[in-house]
Amino acid sequence: MNHNLKEASEDGQKISPILPEGIKNYMIDIDGTICEDIPNEEPERMLTAKVFDGALETINRWYDEGHIITFFTSRLEEHREYTERWLKEHGFKYHGMLMEKPRGGNYHWIDNHTVKATQYKGKFTEMVERRVNIEVFKK
Repeated sequence: MNHNLKEASEDGQKISPILPEGIKNYMIDIDGTICEDIPNEEPERMLTAKVFDGALETINRWYDEGHIITFFTSRLEEHREYTERWLKEHGFKYHGMLMEKPRGGNYHWIDNHTVKATQYKGKFTEMVERRVNIEVFKK
């Protein structure tokens, strides 16, 4: 699954490849974002979690448009089988899943690639651009 990554170089040295213009790497939380919030302490509820309105349609549309869909969840590795079964039963299309994201929120992602963040506020609707204040490293 290379998704037509472009090879990049800097001063003749290879660096990490980048996605083509317009293709996004969506990193999507599961609990409280695409379905009801199920804590790791109650894994038996993971198979019966209710999908939030618009989540399936929106994520599958992004997938069909060629974007990369990766679920990034605080669920434990031992919950992977339940989680994959639930995603399959509900028809979610995705490329990968990263388990054991740190719990507790207040994430601050530092990366050498462009990072955009969208906080889920209860509805999957069209994305719009909005100017906001962000923290950056002092020059």
